[in-house]
Amino acid sequence: MNAVQESTSVEPPAHQREIRGFEVPVDVRTAARFLGVSPSLVYAYVERKQIPHFRMMGRAIRFSLSELEKWRRKFFVNGGINE
Repeated sequence: MNAVQESTSVEPPAHQREIRGFEVPVDVRTAARFLGVSPSLVYAYVERKQIPHFRMMGRAIRFSLSELEKWRRKFFVNGGINE
């Protein structure tokens, strides 16, 4: 994989997402890329408590990709009429 493909990847490689069975939390920018929205929209969701998140050491906002995936699935639209 070349450097361009690696930098545009939505999810980090598996070895970076999990350490000894624990999922590594991601920051706002990574969560925004995962969801396909802007970081400012993610901050707005956090402010309104509309997105699963937690804070590390007081102010640092972090997300679990598995929780974001579950949250994202709630908004899935089948895409067809009368399907």
